[in-house]
Amino acid sequence: DAPNEKWLTDVTEFKYYVGGNAHKVYLSAILDLYDRRIVAYKIGEHNDNPLVMSTFDEAVEREPEAHPLFHSDRGFQYTSKQFSGRLKRNRMKQSMSRVAHCIDNGPMEGFWGILKREMYYGKRFTSKMDLVKTIESYIRYYNTERFQRKLHLMTPAEYHASFYTAA
Repeated sequence: DAPNEKWLTDVTEFKYYVGGNAHKVYLSAILDLYDRRIVAYKIGEHNDNPLVMSTFDEAVEREPEAHPLFHSDRGFQYTSKQFSGRLKRNRMKQSMSRVAHCIDNGPMEGFWGILKREMYYGKRFTSKMDLVKTIESYIRYYNTERFQRKLHLMTPAEYHASFYTAA
């Protein structure tokens, strides 16, 4: 196993409230299965193709030499010709969860659970800006400060770096 061999992706939603009205933002993220780091993410007001494509483009920009197996659920964004074309152009193979088997994308779902449990549940956000800043801050914390047992009590960033120093 090594960094950038298997990437997982998904989109999740968050609510914030303005004047008693609920509004949503969507977080699209790509997780590296080796070191559990969030390779790229984007936050938008719509769960749509542009959100997913821009997340993918950011990951490729950050890791231009990566050609991982790319796993997702069967969401409309990931089954689109536009997305499969992007994968092919970047020499990535597509893998998809079986229908109604979210466990197939377990580590990604696990990240959503950690993120929401540690920074979202039990809080009521009253502005989009506060919610977005909190999500961005948490992802930085998760990648660079949050130790993980599965990574021998290293952060995702430390575990990622240790692969290259050990090689």
